[in-house]
Amino acid sequence: MLALTCACWASAATAGAGQAKAFPYTYYIDDLPNGLRIITIPTDYPNLVAYYAVVQAGSRNEVEPGKSGFAHLFEHLMFRGSKNFTPRQRDEIMQSAGVNGNAYTTDDRTVYHLVFAREDMDKMLELEGDRFQRLEYSRDVFKTETGAVLGEYNKNSANPVRKILEVLRETAFKKHTYSHTTMGYLRDIEDMPNQYDYSIEFYNRYYRPEYTTILMVGDITRAQSVAAVKKHFGEWKRGNYVAQIATEPPQAAPQKAHIEWATPTLPWVAVAYRGPAYSDTEKDLAALSVLGQMAFGSNSELYRKLVLNEQKVEALGGDVSFRIDPELFTVMARVKDAKDVDYVRDQILATVKQFSDTLVPAGKLAATRSRMRYEFALSLDSSEAIALNVAPYVGLRRTPETINNLYALYDQVSPEDIRNAARKYFAESNRSIVTLATKAKAASTEGGQQ
Repeated sequence: MLALTCACWASAATAGAGQAKAFPYTYYIDDLPNGLRIITIPTDYPNLVAYYAVVQAGSRNEVEPGKSGFAHLFEHLMFRGSKNFTPRQRDEIMQSAGVNGNAYTTDDRTVYHLVFAREDMDKMLELEGDRFQRLEYSRDVFKTETGAVLGEYNKNSANPVRKILEVLRETAFKKHTYSHTTMGYLRDIEDMPNQYDYSIEFYNRYYRPEYTTILMVGDITRAQSVAAVKKHFGEWKRGNYVAQIATEPPQAAPQKAHIEWATPTLPWVAVAYRGPAYSDTEKDLAALSVLGQMAFGSNSELYRKLVLNEQKVEALGGDVSFRIDPELFTVMARVKDAKDVDYVRDQILATVKQFSDTLVPAGKLAATRSRMRYEFALSLDSSEAIALNVAPYVGLRRTPETINNLYALYDQVSPEDIRNAARKYFAESNRSIVTLATKAKAASTEGGQQ
């Protein structure tokens, strides 16, 4: 029998000081006895249903030495057959139904998503239920997919942005699993073909109902959603594994690294500070998120100076990461000339200091918050877009209500909150700087403002 532990709804009713809720759609939350959560969001978009299965297992969960990259590997393996459907059968069924589906992996979650016509829902959930509960792949298939992952890593390594983010992680984190990207360490990827037995263990640990939330968004009722999911996932067995993830100790001193790039590319500079974990109750993350827009967004003074007026920078942006555990506030700039890297770095550091020393104008703060809310509202323009935007928050808190909580915090952030957050997190000892430049044009990483 279905155990209903929560039946929640959200609407456009006013919240706080006359503000409508940021997430305006009615939603329902139902929990099966095995721990699987179902979130149903009916919409007015006809016929189509967006299905997102959010598994709370990403690279953060790769706790054993030598075993990084497995969360991402399963993004591949989950398409390689199950007990009742071969990969070819699955592909033929989905193609005949015109279904669009894919997956992605991040630090904290792996997400599988489909968009299908309402009349195909039962068959699609049958396919999904089979691979989530009865995944099957041979050793040969496993080796093929590990080879594909190595190829993907090598392709990504040709991208300077990917490389600088990889080095930045290793520079800023020493204990926590955020020290490696979702792709994993190259040495671990190269050893993956020998880890078939461990892959089965990884699947049995994390592909469990208590780690999974199924989002159903579109032309569907709550009753239809719960009945269909219960039919195909109701017998899924709960697991008992809980990862022991190392706590990162406080950073004691500023860190730096430089990457000499073998081929011609524009230089990059990344300035990062260890930040807070995601929270929809404490103001620090909300304050830093607003600060990122005000200090380094396309409407910021620094953007106008470096990108528009001086034209020394081709791209600039900065924001705090929304992660289960404390992650980074990162500013990145792509510089047009290697001789300006130190100058751009110092301008970023001066901007950080400015926000630590002075209060932002209340009017500018209000305009920034309003723009952030408006941009989020504009992004909810289809059932698939709604599911896409809700999934990251579900990976953090398993409920869309965290969106409303977060935007309510944004509305409460004051100039003093922003200054206090800057002072708290933008300490020199909390900082890591990574630069990248073509070897023949490598910019100096010594000297300059510290």
